[in-house]
Amino acid sequence: MSLLPPGGAGPGAGTAAAAWRQRAAGRFAALRHRNFRLFWSGHALSVVGTWMQSVALYWLMYRLTASPFLLGLTGVALSLPILGFSLVGGVVADRVDRRRLVRVTQSLNLLQAVGLAAYVTFGDPTPAVLLGLALANGVVNAFDFPARQSFLSELVPPADLPNAIALTSMVFNGARLVGPAIAGFVLVRAGEAPCFWLNAASYLLLLWNLTRMALEPRPRGPHAPALATLLEGVRYAYHTPRIRHLLALLGLTGMLGFQYGVLMPVFADALLRAGARGYSLLVSAAGCGAVLGTLTLTGLRDRPALRRALFLGLAAFGAGLVAFSYSRVLWLSLGLSFVVGFGMILFAATTNTLLQITVRDEFRGRVMSLFTLMLIGTAPFGSFIMGTVADRVGAPAAVRLAGIACMLGALWVANRRRAAARRDGAQQEER
Repeated sequence: MSLLPPGGAGPGAGTAAAAWRQRAAGRFAALRHRNFRLFWSGHALSVVGTWMQSVALYWLMYRLTASPFLLGLTGVALSLPILGFSLVGGVVADRVDRRRLVRVTQSLNLLQAVGLAAYVTFGDPTPAVLLGLALANGVVNAFDFPARQSFLSELVPPADLPNAIALTSMVFNGARLVGPAIAGFVLVRAGEAPCFWLNAASYLLLLWNLTRMALEPRPRGPHAPALATLLEGVRYAYHTPRIRHLLALLGLTGMLGFQYGVLMPVFADALLRAGARGYSLLVSAAGCGAVLGTLTLTGLRDRPALRRALFLGLAAFGAGLVAFSYSRVLWLSLGLSFVVGFGMILFAATTNTLLQITVRDEFRGRVMSLFTLMLIGTAPFGSFIMGTVADRVGAPAAVRLAGIACMLGALWVANRRRAAARRDGAQQEER
């Protein structure tokens, strides 16, 4: 006769199962809140469409031109407006109803996607018009990104904000896996236009869910002039060392490292001889790594653990880029793309989390606009640099240089962590 309790579990099994459930609940704590669930589910579908459009747009540009320089210029068109308008977007996010602002920006992105889909379906696409439509998308995103990032703080209590950021990053990067995979399937069988139509449809659920949220009004005091409000936010970020250092490091990485993606069609087609399917697989492999990176982040809440994640992410990202630049075998490139995706998103999402648990709420929109500026607004310079270097000395050399820059950034983070540990030790001895 068995001595185990009914169900075959030993004496410690119930405790172990309860502990496992508690850890799992902690990793998804933000989903207990209805408003966040509504946002999260709509956001998940929307970003699948966004990744489909991104993959299809870069592939269409490369198919029309076979030019690494124009691939870089496409990245410039998508990100240059963020350089010009994201700080204004942060001021707006701190002064208006953020839910209404997100509804407006998502509606405008839907219209842009419909315009792009109709043009490719019924017109004769040219690089100039595609660049113009990408530029329009970038203008909207300059207001959308700070609004969405700062809106998270209204959907969950402060204790669950780090988890909400991690889960939002997780669905974005899960979509980075699913979206390119769907896009690769559609590109091979039906071309680019259906990807753009599907992206347009993907905005509908989020727009509907935004109307279903029950939110408390956010208190807003009297407004100073817009320019004064903007400069106040910049001064606050500059004079807060934790925020200043995170933004500076993100700017370096966003300008160079994150722009490796604009050269992926060159690697897939010219170096790995894998075509559109190989391109979508490379992007999807990076998405798998990114999902693992954000799952890692869901269990982190205290600053020391987040700082370790910051170093690990940046070091893995830089080393992965350098190794990727040397690979000429598809299966090896897929594995390295996984490492690159893991490191890139672990670093970026950890930076976002550290910023959001540091910033005062009245400055949240403006600091998130600076986050957007450093993450994406620096991309025009990086895309131009990567495209130019790739034209002159080849795509592998350009990616290699970006990886080295990220590894130097990781060394800087390691030095700061050691200095912080020494300060903490000295303070403990004084006590």
